[in-house]
Amino acid sequence: MAQPDLADLDAFTAVARARSFRGAAALRGVSASSLSEALRRLEADLGVRLLNRTTRSVTPTEAGERLLARLTPALADVTLALDEVNAFRDSPTGVLKLNVPGAVARIIFPDLIPRFLKAYPGVRLEITAEDSFVDVLAAGFDAGVRYDERLEKDMIAVPLSGPQRFVVVGAPAYFAAHGRPVHPRELLGHPCIRHRFASGSSYAWEFEKDGEVIRIQPEGPLITTSVELELAAAEAGLGLFASFEGFAAAAIAAGRLETVLDDWLPPFTGPYLYYPSRRHMPAPLRAFVDFIKAERTRSA
Repeated sequence: MAQPDLADLDAFTAVARARSFRGAAALRGVSASSLSEALRRLEADLGVRLLNRTTRSVTPTEAGERLLARLTPALADVTLALDEVNAFRDSPTGVLKLNVPGAVARIIFPDLIPRFLKAYPGVRLEITAEDSFVDVLAAGFDAGVRYDERLEKDMIAVPLSGPQRFVVVGAPAYFAAHGRPVHPRELLGHPCIRHRFASGSSYAWEFEKDGEVIRIQPEGPLITTSVELELAAAEAGLGLFASFEGFAAAAIAAGRLETVLDDWLPPFTGPYLYYPSRRHMPAPLRAFVDFIKAERTRSA
């Protein structure tokens, strides 16, 4: 039996855990054909089939399951050993994979990420922006960003920003023609522009004042997954739009949109970076955590 290459063993674990060559390739930033070739070499070296492949699925054989169970902690130890050496560098190197909500990618990260990468030029960031709830560790990410109501248990959470808030906005011409609602229930009489997530769900508009919480599902002429289209429709006077204040900040500052019901929309806790509690943290993740903490201290 030929001695297997460590890179081929790592490729096998990636495909076996993702149950997909394309999925593993996307996470690793390589081509699916390169992973397929690595698996071909590994199976030839071992003389054993490790994966059952069909046009619809990839599943480990019994031998593959046993090898995966042994390799997972072993490769993790190798990664930690290499990362301990990384700690002796003046600046850490390596890949940091983050899973974040779309709002964070669009509102917070455009200012934060360029400064982090300039401070740590040896780190390569891979950021996936999606609003569906995923197990970030099982999906191959080093850390995730979520709001406190969706944080997973047994995770370390570091505040990523200060408080945020939602706003309801409309064009000045719209308010001149239709009036300004002063109570959330009045929105049921206004055309509203709705956001739909990639999962197909659409969130209720939630308001709170003096301990009273009101949730409504307004109707209107447009529902879309595109925030840019929603803002354009609101600026065109097609209806009212509710979203993160950061999305509409530029249009509000320019006078193209105005807010209503501000007293019903208090600030809420901003997002958190979260990651598993473990003694050995990868150097790129440690650098990012330290950077965020320093940013929060500087802006306090």
